[in-house]
Amino acid sequence: MADQKIPPIGVKLSGDIEELAGPKGTSFRARVRWTIPGSRKRRSLSQVHETYEAASDWIEKMQLAAASGLDPHVATMDLAAYGKANMKLALRNLEQKSIGAYLAGWRKRVVPTLGHIPVRMVTFGVVDRAVQGWIAEAVGRSSIKNSLAVLVRVMEQALRDGLVDRNPARVTGWQRDYTQAEDELDDPRALALPNWETLKRLADALVAASSTEYPGWGDVVIFAACTGARIGEVSGCRVRDIDRAEWTWTVRRQTTPAPGGLIDKGTKGKRAREVPIIEKIRELVDRRIALTDGTKDARLFTGPRGGRISTAVLRDATSWDDVVGRLGLEHLRRHDLRHTALTWFADAGVPVHHLQKIAGHGSLTTTQRYLHPNRKTVVDAGELLSEHLSGSGAEPTAMESRSLPELDAEVIDLKSAKPGERARAAARSYWRRFGQYPNVPTLVKLASVSRGTAWNALAELRERPAV
Repeated sequence: MADQKIPPIGVKLSGDIEELAGPKGTSFRARVRWTIPGSRKRRSLSQVHETYEAASDWIEKMQLAAASGLDPHVATMDLAAYGKANMKLALRNLEQKSIGAYLAGWRKRVVPTLGHIPVRMVTFGVVDRAVQGWIAEAVGRSSIKNSLAVLVRVMEQALRDGLVDRNPARVTGWQRDYTQAEDELDDPRALALPNWETLKRLADALVAASSTEYPGWGDVVIFAACTGARIGEVSGCRVRDIDRAEWTWTVRRQTTPAPGGLIDKGTKGKRAREVPIIEKIRELVDRRIALTDGTKDARLFTGPRGGRISTAVLRDATSWDDVVGRLGLEHLRRHDLRHTALTWFADAGVPVHHLQKIAGHGSLTTTQRYLHPNRKTVVDAGELLSEHLSGSGAEPTAMESRSLPELDAEVIDLKSAKPGERARAAARSYWRRFGQYPNVPTLVKLASVSRGTAWNALAELRERPAV
């Protein structure tokens, strides 16, 4: 039968309907017969229906399918069988690195949810309900995308075969529902590690739990949690990507599973990005570079035997689930190391649009969902609004009061300068002394400028690093 799935166009089917009497009432068996071209072999296909009209419609559909060159057996296939028979054709021209993810989505989500449904009965509503079910089961956004992508390709082939008149897998709006579900179910900040000491304790415990106590596992964890990178991107880091003059890392590639093993491909956003390397991990980076063979293309982070690493490799090699359970961090996933860094960056005062570039997010709303304002930020915002509405400036603290005269002395030579220059100079002096910028009322007093000038100066300075 496999060699006759697509008979010559124009094959004719003969049909008949048989009335069946049974204990549950009358039903109707619709049957079609045809002769295989070039032989005398006859084939038939039948299906029972509740009404005569339904049986007649089925015969008509079978005749139309055969007239367009489609085997009637194919016309009645369920989605799982049709996908199995046509997957190679459906995935033609697809990059090899994407095939593995698509097939996983098909096997783990599409077939269990929709595989039993005949291809002709797959509708927009059916696909909508399937996606909503995946969202409710907390399936990742990327996994849903891959599952829908392979379903779109299979149904596109069904469209070409004439089984459907449009592609019902091209559903829209589900990502808004996904975002709403995430907002309702998750508090992303709660998943981040609280501090550096906890991170070190986790890294040491993972190293101790590995079979050879390989220190590289701890280095991977610390590096990921301080750069906001995905584990695959950490694995893809090479010596040439590290700039030790400016202490930045240009993220250009990631390691990802594919048919046949792990491969390197571009970053998730298809764009390179620069990430700062903070002082606490610079010694780690120096040490990792010293352990390489000295070439620019050498990987900074590898397994004990020099192989590529992935989140699954890290999990299995370090007994991740057992270790985080013992440390009281049962919620912690490997991806939460990335979230830890992004949360720490946000709490350090990095503007959200700068953080978006560091994280490599395509949308600013993604960064905003990851990074909620902490309680102090909310309280400070309320105090600033109260000061603005009351028209009174906040009184400086005792430490500020002792230091403001010294700050005045630093900017005294700028009294003749323009107000904006004077405000920026005063704010920089304040930063050098206190490690943060002043609020608007304090800068008004310090630089003798208007509230608007102070506001604009602070906004401009926060757009770029303090000097």
